[in-house]
Amino acid sequence: MADHSFLSWPFFGPEHRHLRADVDAWAEAELPGLVDHGDVDGTCRRIVRALGAAGWLTEAVPSDSHDVRSLCLCRETLAYHDGLADFAFAMQGLGTAPITLFGDDALRKRYLPHARDGAAIAAFALSEPEAGSDVAALAMTVTPDGPDHVRLDGEKTWISNGGIADHYVVFARSG
Repeated sequence: MADHSFLSWPFFGPEHRHLRADVDAWAEAELPGLVDHGDVDGTCRRIVRALGAAGWLTEAVPSDSHDVRSLCLCRETLAYHDGLADFAFAMQGLGTAPITLFGDDALRKRYLPHARDGAAIAAFALSEPEAGSDVAALAMTVTPDGPDHVRLDGEKTWISNGGIADHYVVFARSG
């Protein structure tokens, strides 16, 4: 049995202890029927749908601000049960956090609800062949191309959820 005595620390409240216990019980009951490491893409889709249906993605894709303690507890608990479950959860958050933090209301309404309920998979495109994940060395650029469009010029690699995503958050230089 894992030691969860850290949950008695003063910055964790009863809601955090309940969340960890509830995610743990859910993962123990649900993940064995969802995970097939021979079909990573299919498993990722199944896990995202199940996390959304259970309401856990509200911690990764919040309506407004993140409770980092809850986010970390979910990730730790899911990772304990299965690394791919943690990955699926985390990527929903990474592929939506810039929209949550910096998107306008229309953008939030378009993308966040579907990612939060598990109906859409989010991707995170940061790394480049020559820059890796060094944000300061990004070469991809974005320029306006009409009233409602932009043009991306460059190349990305190692895109998390790249082959299965419904939307992509792409990092590029604008000036």
